[in-house]
Amino acid sequence: MLRYFLLSLAALLCAAQAQALTPAEAQAIVIGETDGRITALQQAVLNPDERKAALLQALADDAVKVAGGKVYIVRDDQATDPATGEKVALPDDAEDVINNNRMRGEIDTALAVLKLFSPDTKLRLDAARAMLKEPDAGRLPLLDKALAGEQDERVKAVLALARAAVLLASEDKSQRLTAAGALAQSRTPDTKLLLNERLSVESDAEVKAQLQSAIRQIDDSLRWGERLGAMFTGLSLGSILLLAALGLAITYGLMGVINMAHGELMMIGAYATWVVQGVFQKYLPGAFDWYLVAAVPVAFLTSALVGAALERGVIRFLYGRPLETLLATWGISLVLMQGVRSLFGAQNVAVENPAWMSGGWQLLSNLTLPYNRLVIIAFALAVLAGMALLIGRTRLGLFVRGVTQNRPIASCMGVNTARIDTYAFSLGSGIAGLAGCALSQVGNVGPDLGQSYIVDSFMVVVLGGVGQLAGTVYAALGLGVLNKFLEGWTGAVLAKITVLVFIIIFIQKRPQGIFAMKGRSAEA
Repeated sequence: MLRYFLLSLAALLCAAQAQALTPAEAQAIVIGETDGRITALQQAVLNPDERKAALLQALADDAVKVAGGKVYIVRDDQATDPATGEKVALPDDAEDVINNNRMRGEIDTALAVLKLFSPDTKLRLDAARAMLKEPDAGRLPLLDKALAGEQDERVKAVLALARAAVLLASEDKSQRLTAAGALAQSRTPDTKLLLNERLSVESDAEVKAQLQSAIRQIDDSLRWGERLGAMFTGLSLGSILLLAALGLAITYGLMGVINMAHGELMMIGAYATWVVQGVFQKYLPGAFDWYLVAAVPVAFLTSALVGAALERGVIRFLYGRPLETLLATWGISLVLMQGVRSLFGAQNVAVENPAWMSGGWQLLSNLTLPYNRLVIIAFALAVLAGMALLIGRTRLGLFVRGVTQNRPIASCMGVNTARIDTYAFSLGSGIAGLAGCALSQVGNVGPDLGQSYIVDSFMVVVLGGVGQLAGTVYAALGLGVLNKFLEGWTGAVLAKITVLVFIIIFIQKRPQGIFAMKGRSAEA
């Protein structure tokens, strides 16, 4: 047993020495003509180890010098021997190593290749995907070695595709046929590009047919990704329109007030979010990822207070006079925009996504659902549920519905109608602030933020049916999806015009919108 153990230990030491970076290998990689250096580099990565990875990273960082035929890694004014890792004295005549673009490309590729043997599964997966995008026949032995030792099924599948991408250029016809069939299963745009490139130079009719079949399969898969992507983008736009229109569903749909300053109330909510972000960055940097939780109530209260001041100061004197209300609120919108320009500046400001809203969920190879959009959709649904509960199930909601349907009778029943008007308008304004908070997560915040959504919001409310929350939901999501599907066929401008024409025709045929108001109030 002792003899067997010693023999095994000797074999392991010999293998480690065979793979370890030697001074001669370091010199071949660093010194000489580019072709020779690239050959040495490709040979070195066939047997990767930590010293080779460290040398390649130093070359990429321009941290390598040579003197007297010896190679030195220099970091923080301290030189080390790349073969041993020991600190050494740097000669005075040491010169920097110059890497041309071709060499830098090979170094970057080699670093990516070395990640194939990383203990981190994600790094190995990224490296395998990089090799799939740039197949090279010289890496086939390395791919075979990585495949033989890989345990993770996802990484193994990508490595097999990368190997097939290399064999796509093989001189053996059977290997090309097999590779084309295997690559058809990847269903990614990058693989389609590889197949098209091979198709342009392929001379064999049978292989050409296999390549064309593989491209058709990938096209069918990608087409579904594009359709689902357009639908998700439409739902995302619809959720933003829903948030913007929910406030109008109260101020215009229930109260009958044409509030042209609604977009500026959204803008105030977005700026409130930006201010909260700045407070967290300065005073609570460790809790920055939770600033949005604090910004939601702040945005709601800020816009609600501005809305209350607007209602008590101007609008309460204009009930029943729609033209004067429209002109007055339009003037107020200009005042609010100029006030924000004077206070925060005319330039847009950026609001950062928290870490948990960054990135996305990759559903298909050509379809990634951003987390911030998913959160906004969920947020819009939550606001909708809260608003429906408030209007339909609470005492305040009962008073709001009573006052908007029959103000004299509500007053006779002891309801303070003036106070309810203020509460209702503040609620609609606060929801506009929540819309601004959500919008700050998908774009920059500026004084003109609300102008992009005010017209669309009115169209949603009118199309859905004045005073109907269900109609607002259907109209917002329907217009969002319709607009995005039309953009794919006609472009953004024509899609907008088409949607507007559709709404005009629909209102002409059904003036009450999707859902008509029922009861005596509808006949009044």
